[in-house]
Amino acid sequence: MSDVKTTLTIEPLTREAFAPFGDVIELEGAKQIPINLGTTIRFHDLAKVDVTEEGGRTLVNLFRGQPRVLPFEVKMLERHPLGSQAFVPLNDKPYLVVVAPAGDLDVTKMRAFVSRGWQGVNYAKGVWHHPLIALGEVSDFVVVDRGGEGLNLNEQDLPESFWLTQEAMDAGLR
Repeated sequence: MSDVKTTLTIEPLTREAFAPFGDVIELEGAKQIPINLGTTIRFHDLAKVDVTEEGGRTLVNLFRGQPRVLPFEVKMLERHPLGSQAFVPLNDKPYLVVVAPAGDLDVTKMRAFVSRGWQGVNYAKGVWHHPLIALGEVSDFVVVDRGGEGLNLNEQDLPESFWLTQEAMDAGLR
């Protein structure tokens, strides 16, 4: 790894900006269906869960993420070639998302996003991403992903250092 320290620009997490990597899971703009005799609103079809490759099945998990401290060095990315992976936060704390398009890892196409806390993400099958980057405090996420046979995790070290900084995050929250 070289001594080059590149700071990633951190963008606000929006459906449009994140679309090449999967879905933003949020209520704004979602189809709403009244159910349970009108006592409940169903926010319908928030993400495209894709886990059936090679006989996979849907898993629902809880991940408890330890907070990361900024500046934070991004040293590796991972991907799940057989299924999507959705993260839905259970608290209202911003967290960071680092992604690169599916296919051969191209660090020149890496992007970083900051959530507004209540937004979730669904990484499309094969999209490169950094493991959970919780901020500020221990944070719980419901995670929907793939279980079953087959190799569904690839990890790759990055050829140079990339950094997430407080200044870049503050700019992304504006």
